[in-house]
This record gives sequence, structure tokens and C-alpha cells, in this order.
Amino acid sequence: MKTFQEKLDEYRRSIDRLDTILIYTLGERFKQTELIGRLKAEAKIQASDHGRESAQIEKLRKLSAEANLDADFAEKILTLIISEVVKKHEEIRSNRY
Repeated sequence: MKTFQEKLDEYRRSIDRLDTILIYTLGERFKQTELIGRLKAEAKIQASDHGRESAQIEKLRKLSAEANLDADFAEKILTLIISEVVKKHEEIRSNRY
């Protein structure tokens, strides 16, 4: 039988692996959104797409229920990510035009 410390260490290693996955996933997500930002800048369209953002939040809230994650918490995270993406899109557009 595992000791308390062994269990704690095992759980923490799992959390560390998941944190790594989260960071690399966010990095990849931002690479893709940067490509979208460049495309939007070339097309001279708005950095934000409120319809898409609303749809994504609605989708995320449903996924949160399936994943047993608090939907309000998940929405806060996605809202933060979206705000960073829009900021980057605006930066790309201001540097290009």
C-alpha cells in the first residue's frame, strides 16, 4: 500500500504532466490564432468576431458539463484567452497597415 507521500507525489506528477499539456496546447492554439490574425489583417476585417466568440463560449459551457468542470470557471478562462487573441489580432493589424 502506498504511503501518503507516495500518493501525493504521484498526484502531483500527474498535475505537472497536465500543466505541461495545457501550456503546449495553448501555445499551439495561439500559433493558429496568429495565422487567423494575419489573414484578417490582410482582408482588413475586424480583429474580433462576436458571433464566433459567443458560439465558442456556448460550446465550451456544454463541454464543461460533460467534463464535470464548472462552466463559469471555464468561461472565464476562454474569455481571457479570447481577449488575448483579439489583442494580438489588433497588434498584427496595426503593424501591417
